[in-house]
Amino acid sequence: PLTLEEVRMLVELFYLPYHHGALAQELLEHFRWLRANSLSVGVPPTAPDACGGTRWRGRAQSFQLLCARTCRLHSRFVSTASRALLYDLHPYLWDIRNMLLAAGAFVLWLGCQSITAPMLLGRDAEPWARRGGLFGELQALLPVGNSCDLFYHPPPLFPSSQLYLLRPLLPLDKLGHKGGGCSEVSQGLQAQLSRAPALPGRLLGSFLSLSPEYTFVLEDEGGPCGYAAGALHAEGFLQQRDSSWLPALRHKYPPDLGTGGSALGQDALEEAVLFFHAEPLAVPQPVLRRFPSLVQLGTAPRVLDVGASRSLALCLLSALRANGSRGVFCQVSDTDRQQLSFYSKLG
Repeated sequence: PLTLEEVRMLVELFYLPYHHGALAQELLEHFRWLRANSLSVGVPPTAPDACGGTRWRGRAQSFQLLCARTCRLHSRFVSTASRALLYDLHPYLWDIRNMLLAAGAFVLWLGCQSITAPMLLGRDAEPWARRGGLFGELQALLPVGNSCDLFYHPPPLFPSSQLYLLRPLLPLDKLGHKGGGCSEVSQGLQAQLSRAPALPGRLLGSFLSLSPEYTFVLEDEGGPCGYAAGALHAEGFLQQRDSSWLPALRHKYPPDLGTGGSALGQDALEEAVLFFHAEPLAVPQPVLRRFPSLVQLGTAPRVLDVGASRSLALCLLSALRANGSRGVFCQVSDTDRQQLSFYSKLG
């Protein structure tokens, strides 16, 4: 059963409509302070205050621990609560869990990002776009503007106790990374998200090579199970991809690589090689002017909880918006029903 401490946490998260318990108040105070003082960190820091950076990282660690405790509470609650209580309270706790996954990843990103431009955290969303309570106050602190479609998803019909970790791409993830983007994370994601595990650079290579600072990884107990990648200035990113990254990959993987040899996985290999040698479609200028940033998201088939996918999108959009993006677009094949359904569910 739930411990007394866990029950106390549950009460403090949903204390009164306009008053918060101690846990919720602590979460909000940390998050407000970390957002307001984010200029004291970064590589290099935009504020020459080493002590301020140390203090910021200390509070960021405290915030991460609170987020992790709340995510564990959600998992424990699903596993141990009576069915009647679970279905009454789960939608609220599920919402908070998803929001804290995104908020925690965004704070981690603030602490490790290498962008030297000042943070442009944008104006707040219109009041009507927000809900009340702790969820609404956390929503207001994430710089995603009026992207309110992301905040209104019904909870899953069958609650899951699966624990997730959401974080930005870290330098260790890119050990062994070459021009093709063949890092361990890329290989793991490619194997689990794609029917063509050959040539992991196909999935994330261009983002790992050209825009690693806007890449986030979702993990569960089985390892990497989702990703969100973005490019702040899509026009320059696409030009660089077509002029330098793709030619290097085409040289590395010639068209005849997929012919001959063992039949095992041969179709997947040929498909991956064809992907590199196909001419990418040009993005119309009106799209680039209105939506200057490019995004790409995906999750493994085992991720059935749309809340985890929503958290991926929230932290990526927050990172892009924090550095001035006015809008995003994604490129999807009109025959890829799985990806079309995935993006549609995210709104």
